[in-house]
Amino acid sequence: MQTSYNGIPVPANGQAIEYNNGKFKVPDHPIIPFIEGDGTGRDIWKASQRVFDAAVAKAYGGKRSVAWYEVLAGEKAYRQTKNWLPDDTVKATVDFRVSIKGPLTTPVGGGIRSLNVALRQLMDLYQCVRPVKYYAGVPSPVKAPEKLNVVIFRENTEDIYAGIEFRQGTPEADKFIAFVNDDMLKGTKKKIRLDSGVGVKPISITGSKRLVRAAIQYALDNKRKTVTLVHKGNIQKFTEGAFREWGYEVASQEFREQTVTERESWILGNIEANPKLTAEENAALIEPGIEFAAKEFGEEVIAEVKQVIASIGSSHGGGKWKSKILVNDRIADSIFQQIILRPEDYSVLATTNLNGDYISDAAAAQVGGLGIAPGGNIGDGYAVFEATHGTAPKYADKDVINPGSVILSGVMLFDFLGWTEAARLIESSMEKTIGQKFVTYDFERGMQGATKAKTSEFATRMIENM
Repeated sequence: MQTSYNGIPVPANGQAIEYNNGKFKVPDHPIIPFIEGDGTGRDIWKASQRVFDAAVAKAYGGKRSVAWYEVLAGEKAYRQTKNWLPDDTVKATVDFRVSIKGPLTTPVGGGIRSLNVALRQLMDLYQCVRPVKYYAGVPSPVKAPEKLNVVIFRENTEDIYAGIEFRQGTPEADKFIAFVNDDMLKGTKKKIRLDSGVGVKPISITGSKRLVRAAIQYALDNKRKTVTLVHKGNIQKFTEGAFREWGYEVASQEFREQTVTERESWILGNIEANPKLTAEENAALIEPGIEFAAKEFGEEVIAEVKQVIASIGSSHGGGKWKSKILVNDRIADSIFQQIILRPEDYSVLATTNLNGDYISDAAAAQVGGLGIAPGGNIGDGYAVFEATHGTAPKYADKDVINPGSVILSGVMLFDFLGWTEAARLIESSMEKTIGQKFVTYDFERGMQGATKAKTSEFATRMIENM
């Protein structure tokens, strides 16, 4: 471990977080790197750090504190080092394991495609975790925003984040298209138009299973009742559809005693309703119209019914399955409707990268928008918590932006460290401050009788409310 990174000395009053045998060892005064972020990130970070320090001091009476350590990325790094993401910054986030960041600019016309993507891939932060819940008083476009309380686990390294693309008209695109058309699609009616840009969508069994594994473990640890696999497998059968199948394999093979799949619950529920039900009758109930399907399909469903009864009938039957975590799946476009019409039916969503990108922002809109949406990028032994919104450069250094996204990302960080007392203190003070209608402009314009607060003033009021 270095004594300085990017020429900035490591705090002498803290210790590094350690990771051994799959567990973090957190000292009472951990060194936690932070990237303040570009644009509005500067205002947001100043406010958030004050809130964090006040909560830790209040919760632990000086026995614990965070040794914050600034590392450089984005515009600030480029001005000082001519590098958008210096090697020392990456090394610091690896060495100290847990860090937090504000929003970063994606360089235009060169540099790294996305600094956020680079950090995630370099550290293999395969879980993008986005909790979405409502805080009383926040303006919302839906009638009952309090019914939505989900945690989204978005795969964070594959799919569109793999970044495999070829621009239309380039030799690489022409070569790729020729290979697919002339070799892979030879003898079929499928063809890629010659004037196409093309991209590759890799979704692996390794990436899918470890993401779903983390989602189910989170549900177990936090007593959540459902895990929903979100996919577009009805169209993309060997990527999105495979994600679904691999997810069910994780549930039924690795978490057998703690989970029940939706189809298994139907089979067991049918038997409870009618103990004399035959396997054939049960199959007809879970697959209406089975008599019109191919004989082989019907035989497969009947075999499935018999296998479920034989394997988990004693451990999950007799209503015991109702106390297990229910693992189900939903088509990606359907979930947008579901979280509006039946939000209370969903608790943990596990999904591929692009679908997770869409659904995270759509869900956040129901509870107040990205200004109050936290996020964490988590891998095996590493975590980077971050604001989920952009840099909003036109508002930079004006002390007006909602700091909620970074503040709640700090809540996630403290929960991750096991400092739950500080985390709850921050959450409760934020909700109390919002309840007092003392809010930044994004909330003030939608709240009757509210007082418009500056970023710094909102943080000060939160500290007073602790």
